Amino acid sequence: MTTFRRRVAEWRLPYLRPAVIGVPQWFPKAIIFDSPQEATMAFPHLQQPSFLLASLKADSINKPFAQRCQDLVKVIEDFPAKELHTIFPWLVESIFGSLDGILIGWNLRCLQGRMNPVEYNIAMEFLDPGGPMMKLVYKLQAEDYKFDFPVSYLPGPVKASIQERVLPDSPLYHNKVQFPPTGGLGLNLALNPFEYYIFFFALSLITQKPLPVSLHVRTSDCAYFILVDRYLSWFLPTEGSVPPPLSSSPGGTSPSPTPRTPAMPFASYGLHHTSLLKRHISHQTSVNADPASHEIWRSETLLQVFVEMWLHHYSLEMYQKMQSPHAKLEVLHYRLSVSSALHSPAQPSLQALHAYQESFTPTEEHVLVVRLLLKHLHAFANSLKPEQASPSTHSHATSPLEEFKRAAVPRFVQQKLYLFLQHCFGHWPLDASFRAVLEMWLSYLQPWRYAPEKQAQSSDSQPRCVSEKWAPFVQENLLMYTKLFVGFLNRALRTDLVSPKNALMVFRVAKVFAQPNLAEMIQKGEQLFLEPELVIPHRQHRLFTAPTVTGSFLSPWPPAVTDASFKVKSHVYGLEGQDCKYTPMFGPEVRTLVLRLAQLITQAKQTAKSISDQCVENPAGHSFLSWLGFSPTDPNGLYPANDLDEMGQDSVRKTDEYLEKALEYLRQIFRDENGKKQLPDCIVGDDGLILTPLGRYQIINGLRRFEIEYQGDSELQPIRSYEIPSLVRALFRLSSTINRRFAGQMVALCSRDDFLGSFCRYHLTEPVLANRHLLSPVGRRQVANHARGPRLSLRFLGSYRTLLSLLLVFFVASLFCIGPLPCSLLLVLGYLLYAMAMTLLTERGKLHQL
Repeated sequence: MTTFRRRVAEWRLPYLRPAVIGVPQWFPKAIIFDSPQEATMAFPHLQQPSFLLASLKADSINKPFAQRCQDLVKVIEDFPAKELHTIFPWLVESIFGSLDGILIGWNLRCLQGRMNPVEYNIAMEFLDPGGPMMKLVYKLQAEDYKFDFPVSYLPGPVKASIQERVLPDSPLYHNKVQFPPTGGLGLNLALNPFEYYIFFFALSLITQKPLPVSLHVRTSDCAYFILVDRYLSWFLPTEGSVPPPLSSSPGGTSPSPTPRTPAMPFASYGLHHTSLLKRHISHQTSVNADPASHEIWRSETLLQVFVEMWLHHYSLEMYQKMQSPHAKLEVLHYRLSVSSALHSPAQPSLQALHAYQESFTPTEEHVLVVRLLLKHLHAFANSLKPEQASPSTHSHATSPLEEFKRAAVPRFVQQKLYLFLQHCFGHWPLDASFRAVLEMWLSYLQPWRYAPEKQAQSSDSQPRCVSEKWAPFVQENLLMYTKLFVGFLNRALRTDLVSPKNALMVFRVAKVFAQPNLAEMIQKGEQLFLEPELVIPHRQHRLFTAPTVTGSFLSPWPPAVTDASFKVKSHVYGLEGQDCKYTPMFGPEVRTLVLRLAQLITQAKQTAKSISDQCVENPAGHSFLSWLGFSPTDPNGLYPANDLDEMGQDSVRKTDEYLEKALEYLRQIFRDENGKKQLPDCIVGDDGLILTPLGRYQIINGLRRFEIEYQGDSELQPIRSYEIPSLVRALFRLSSTINRRFAGQMVALCSRDDFLGSFCRYHLTEPVLANRHLLSPVGRRQVANHARGPRLSLRFLGSYRTLLSLLLVFFVASLFCIGPLPCSLLLVLGYLLYAMAMTLLTERGKLHQL
């Protein structure tokens, strides 16, 4: 506050000007009062409710921004709450803009420190959670003022529910809906000052018009984005407790005001409410809260408002299904392990509810702010100490803030975020701007990145293994991993992967899911969901107790595996309904999608290489077209222009790198136990193995392959690239002649049982073909008809490698004055010694096998 006053005092402007709206022109300008209270006492006929408001409205037009803020600081300090409550709604609207988006207010979404440093610093200090504006909020909060907020500006599903006289489940709306008076227009919410301020702050992100494309504004540098971060750090602290409200008078402390709507009791922080019926607005019962929870009511209110305003956007039918008694009865029936025959057939799944869609399309800025919220919530929840986070050590002495940390994500965020992500996956354009949604999703999937004990990457850039402590989070958010992954696959199959930006998105998703141990955790979660349901009668009485968020009510029930299965099924049925048809991520349907994506990746790599080759062949023409300002395209019309053309070879390199790594990560995620060592998918026919369509996909994309090995006559195998064809053919004719002429003698020698027989068998026979690993049933039938006797093979002398080795030996020998003939004799002698040693070893090995 002192810094703020010092900065705005540089303008040295008077507090109030004599000429203001509502003040007569004959007002004596020489009279100056020390405070507004003295002015109103001297002129009692001017004590009207609109005097202060009219003065501030006039100043907002005529005075510069810094002076207006200085005046507001003095007004907040000097005037009582009775006067301030009349200007509060106007002040909030003048800062954040009108709810209809016509007035932009201070335009915090475009205000940046590097562009307007003076205005930026003044606005940030005025709106800081410890600044003058929040002091005004607390000053009014202490007097229990109410402010009307029109229901018509709430998110579509909530607005529709309230207009149908059905109270939403969120405690944020309890005891707040006000019926219009006779002749009045619409419904209103009666909000306390803190709620009113946060409602406007959160909705200003949604209601204001999107930023023009021509205006290049970095969201993370804007005042609004930084204020969101400051409010989250203040009211959801990762260290310490929530700071108390600011003092309403110098040198004094203001008591923590009791909120108009008490915080929701922590006993009901489970995933589902105990009430199974729609609550009519005319029967709004009060929520009895634990007095100890009053210390965090501002934190809970802030989070609920952010989630409701930013994430509560999807189809009306989907919302009504989740709020309907039938949907809640489904959950209860499952929890009681009652047969599905005891209740009516389930309604259609959520996937079929597309008749009505809220006309809402989130912006990239909106998504970036939601990602900031999710990252902070992970850090907030992970700031629990190990002894506090463990359900087994939970006790009633735990502070409300610690309970709130456990409940923040599963109780307030999970369901609405899942539906919000589904909305984005289904409605976002198929372009590179989807990267914002993608990173928001991936941030939620990786809470370990925001844990205080996280470790840096290893020096070899290998991702570290996901700890087993995160298995409950993965299992209780199973649909976030599996169903949204399928949604991403369907999007990726419709995008141009030649674009480096699209290739990067595929790489990012594959890299995250390929983290060591993550795929195993997801598979375990799917197994828990798909395992048969078991009815355990002694559990049923526990289901009627109010669960705590820590899950300690589950811990004493054996067996543990079934308890984990119960949690996973409750999560899936709570989000999708008990009639949902779950598609396993590691099942055949999803594997087929992955194989199609792998094929698309291979094609994209080939296309990118073709574009790169054409750019290299025609650099002059390409540069000339670029100089003329034409968008470069393929001269043959084969490839449309994309950002590869703008970035050239570097872009091709990045695309190839991203796609190659993405393909490798997909192999790591979906390969079987033996990986590439397994055969491609095939069936056994009359003539051998027959590839299935899935097997062809596996071979084309390198996911599996046959171990190619020549298993015929080694003398008749095709001539290799490292052999001299004419020499190989000549040596084959020579060795064939020798074998025909001396066949009987070679058989006799190999039949001997002494060392000479073993020596001849080592050189004149080859390993039995039947002992080789044959991959085809056809080959096994053919082997029996092709038994071969001893024979001499000279083909090794036709290899470039053998001839070069001999020439090198002769050259080295010449350096030592050894002629060709002595060198040849030495080679023969050396080989005989080597052959004798190998003969002895071979015979000894055969004896051990016997």
